Amino acid sequence: MRRTRLAAAAGLLLLLPMVIATAAGAASTRYEAEACTMSAGTVDTNHANYSGTGFANGDNAVGNYLECTVAAANAGPGTFVIRYSNGSTGNRPADISVNGTTVAAAAAFDPTTNWDTWADKTVTTNVNAGTNKIRITATTALGNPNLDYVDFSVAAAFTDYQAETATISQGTVATNHTGYTGTGFVDYTNIAGSYVEFQVSAAAAGTAQLSFRYANGTTINRPMDITVNGNSAALDLTFGATTNWDTWADQSISVALNAGTNTVRATATTTNGGPNLDRLRVTGQTDSTAPSTPGQPSCANITENSLDLTWGASTDNVAVTGYDIYHDGNLLAQSTGTGKTLTGLTPNTEYRLSVFARDAAGNVSLSSAQAICTTLPSSDTQAPTAPTNLTFSKVTTGSVSLAWGASSDNVGVVAYDIRAGTTTVTSVNGTPPATTTTVTSLACNTPYTLNVVARDLAGNVSTQSNTVTFTTASCSGGVPSAISTYSTGWTIPWGTYFAPDGQSALITERDDKVAAGQFRVYKLNTTGGSKTLVGTVPNVVTTNGEGGLLGVAFDPNWATNHFVYFMHTASEGNRIARMTYNGSTLTGYTTLVTGIAKNRYHNGGRLAFGPDGYLYATTGDAQTGSNAQNKNSLNGKILRMKTDGTPAPGNPFGTLIYSYGHRNPQGIAWDSQGRLWEAEFGNSMFDELNLIKPGLNYGWPTCEGTCSTAGMENPKRQWSVDQASPSGIAIVRDVVYMGALRGERLWRIPILTGESTGTPSAYYVGTYGRLRTVTKIPGADAFWLSTTNCDNNGGASNGSDRILRVTVA
Repeated sequence: MRRTRLAAAAGLLLLLPMVIATAAGAASTRYEAEACTMSAGTVDTNHANYSGTGFANGDNAVGNYLECTVAAANAGPGTFVIRYSNGSTGNRPADISVNGTTVAAAAAFDPTTNWDTWADKTVTTNVNAGTNKIRITATTALGNPNLDYVDFSVAAAFTDYQAETATISQGTVATNHTGYTGTGFVDYTNIAGSYVEFQVSAAAAGTAQLSFRYANGTTINRPMDITVNGNSAALDLTFGATTNWDTWADQSISVALNAGTNTVRATATTTNGGPNLDRLRVTGQTDSTAPSTPGQPSCANITENSLDLTWGASTDNVAVTGYDIYHDGNLLAQSTGTGKTLTGLTPNTEYRLSVFARDAAGNVSLSSAQAICTTLPSSDTQAPTAPTNLTFSKVTTGSVSLAWGASSDNVGVVAYDIRAGTTTVTSVNGTPPATTTTVTSLACNTPYTLNVVARDLAGNVSTQSNTVTFTTASCSGGVPSAISTYSTGWTIPWGTYFAPDGQSALITERDDKVAAGQFRVYKLNTTGGSKTLVGTVPNVVTTNGEGGLLGVAFDPNWATNHFVYFMHTASEGNRIARMTYNGSTLTGYTTLVTGIAKNRYHNGGRLAFGPDGYLYATTGDAQTGSNAQNKNSLNGKILRMKTDGTPAPGNPFGTLIYSYGHRNPQGIAWDSQGRLWEAEFGNSMFDELNLIKPGLNYGWPTCEGTCSTAGMENPKRQWSVDQASPSGIAIVRDVVYMGALRGERLWRIPILTGESTGTPSAYYVGTYGRLRTVTKIPGADAFWLSTTNCDNNGGASNGSDRILRVTVA
């Protein structure tokens, strides 16, 4: 489920005499070091916590360099964040140049404790519109540090419109407070309906950010309606207190502007009038057109661990700046041309390769068709020797420390797998890998018998070591005590939702693998386990990835109105629709919400009614990271609505949006305090569990996992992507149970006092495969757990998936 982390810097939208650049709010694009040019060295994976598919390990020599080509949507101050690791004890200085000009001479890359610890080096300099080259050149014989990636952003151009020069209705121009810009500010008359109206020019149609600079020296909110060209952009937008009338703040929203002149009006909605208004700042991008779909990719020169991939070029209204290559949902490589040699592949493995084009504004094309290519069997058939003398120590409620003797191999050991029987619990990677580790996330009060095996690059596995046996300490709170198969014969069950009477549930199957063009909905009874096909949902299309028929939800008043809701992929994008279900048959179809972009991956799709009676929906960023920060886009969001698809009362921006800054949110559930929790797919580093609050920004694409960036929320828990890829969640007795796809396990995360969470523990690791949906059974300390092994990543035959029942004791 890994996706490329692409979020474009906004470009020049507005043409007026006063155009200034600022770094504030600029989103970054990530350029992985392994996709850049290295003068001498290797791409390695033998240290932990890197992003992408590896890191650049340059030769230890003066003059050795890494050079990355980055794309800027407009000229202006550019910021380069270089992620590096230096496990030695001395500084490894480097000259940093941009477009051939040194911007930081002998910049210090100081030690980072060890090679698994990464740090950031930031440089800022002016860049050109279009392509720019950053080069990091070692200045000593120690060479460069290990380099993971370069995050690049360029400040968007903006235009300031002074309120005192705009059209004013029931207000005056004043200067009796300090800190304003221009020649004054507008003091609204204390009456509902007073307004300030600006004429805003745009060179082309596209998305822009409106930032209103205001002061409110009272203790009360002074809300305003914002309209653009007569259409509502935000209802009752909050303009809260700013301590005093000399203190100014910004309130921002994203809107769609037309080419030419646009009318923006800010109208007071209460008898308190509006705040004092200083100016309107408009920031935007000219380019909102995605590149065309790349042509059919094809493979050549296939070996046991590499192949050459080529594809047809995309076109763009401005310019294509690069291509991203995926195996199913996992990012493999990036390229600036229409071909790439993929290395480091696993022998005798089928790769399902797709290509996406992107431009400098961060627009991403739809997916190419897939090229299905299989690497050759390995010529190395010799397995490593068995690890020896496995011992354990430091047993806690959820962890144990292990140590063992090293294995040997004719080519080289690249990993040790710690296993319970034949199921891998965790792995230690490296060249060579370490022979000690602390295994975390074990279930409490549980006996374990573990062993270790060694793997080489060809995938040959040694015989196992001796075993160790121990029991973890006891913990408080409910834990899974029993699991059994409840229903079989499923093919990619995706959404599960219990009827209000708790006697049955509706379950959707995501793709039409069983019957072409039929996206099926089944009724599953809570007693006896009988399964009945109740119908199909019309207008659904597949994306051959993560789209199709997704979430389902019963109306809380289903007993009287018989409404059920579906989220699905349609021809134009993703939709939320409503149908009628009488307990045995689905009929009718009404579209409620459109305008949610789709792509092969990142489609979100979860539906659930909250304790407040409103419908919540999760939407992915459609592989365009900038969507997540754009409050004019429904993508990368959690939405909250009434049952007719219109915004619910109290939504923070007066629109459908409840929270934003999400990459691909999946599971949602509420705890005993009525708080909303959410599980979210990360990119290449961290998956997340978030506590969702209205109007807050959850960071993507600036943040993946904890980053402590002002104005962005950190997750309450995070996991490496190989341990999670979370999907559905349920909350039982204030414990979050989270299904993991790639991690093939069930996570248990207790909710503690306040907003903290307890130590996560893992259950059923590798036992049932990919776990998709977790749904609490009404009136019971139990939940249903669905597998999704029939999807492209699982590869199981149709009908192999099942519904499991888990009891919490």
